[in-house]
Amino acid sequence: MLQSDTETLTRIAAALERLAPGGGDADLAAAPAYIWSVRGLEAVHRIDAMPLDRFAAVDEQRAAIAENTQRHAAAKPAHDVLLWGSRGMGKSALVRAAAAAAGTPLVQIEADRIADLPHLFARLGEVDRRFIAFVDDLGIDEEASLRHLRSVLDGGVRARPDNTRLYVTSNRRHIVKRDLADNEAAASVNPRDTLDDKLALAERFGLSLGFHNCSQDDYLAICRSLAAPLGLPVDDAEAIRFAHQRGARSGRIAAHYVTELAGQSGNARSRLEG
Repeated sequence: MLQSDTETLTRIAAALERLAPGGGDADLAAAPAYIWSVRGLEAVHRIDAMPLDRFAAVDEQRAAIAENTQRHAAAKPAHDVLLWGSRGMGKSALVRAAAAAAGTPLVQIEADRIADLPHLFARLGEVDRRFIAFVDDLGIDEEASLRHLRSVLDGGVRARPDNTRLYVTSNRRHIVKRDLADNEAAASVNPRDTLDDKLALAERFGLSLGFHNCSQDDYLAICRSLAAPLGLPVDDAEAIRFAHQRGARSGRIAAHYVTELAGQSGNARSRLEG
């Protein structure tokens, strides 16, 4: 065999080893969070989570996800959860906060590993600990991922472990494109069946929480809630001007505004964390 062929095969073998599922050796009994990536399970020793009482303008959503997560942590019946709606309104942050408050480790799943969910669940099911498997920002164009999620939620020959619940965030409630024509063009047999298939995925979550566009009052309430623990006063006019300059009002913009306040004041606690 030529040396160039040997080198090529070596590179291919190394690439396959990196892509192999289950490559990580994280201790599932120790860390507060994990990432399920192409490297396998990796421990996260410090989770980025705010206290639940720091969230404003999403009181009902906060109460619902906190109660569901506490039930799961206590080994009581709990739902899989879909958090959907407007960008920047704290869906992902609320999942992290609820998990941290309940002391339930979060296992964040990268998009290209959703197909391996059954393998991940099998590993988690072997551990005497409660987990939340977390898929963040699921896209509407990820056809394969949607199919795998539906399969996991429906169940199958291999039963899902009772110690794990699935939380998913998406910018769309039905995880489907707005334009029906786009969906119909993508369907090879029956376009209505394809659309119904996607709509039915959302119905498989026992708890569905909507996050809506941020009003001016909500935006200011979020600014105050984030600024108060840092001892920072909020000037309503300045906060509104900050949002106008960025063309949007949301929890994310409010966090940017408070970070700017902290930076201007010289406050060392400029990170909005618990």
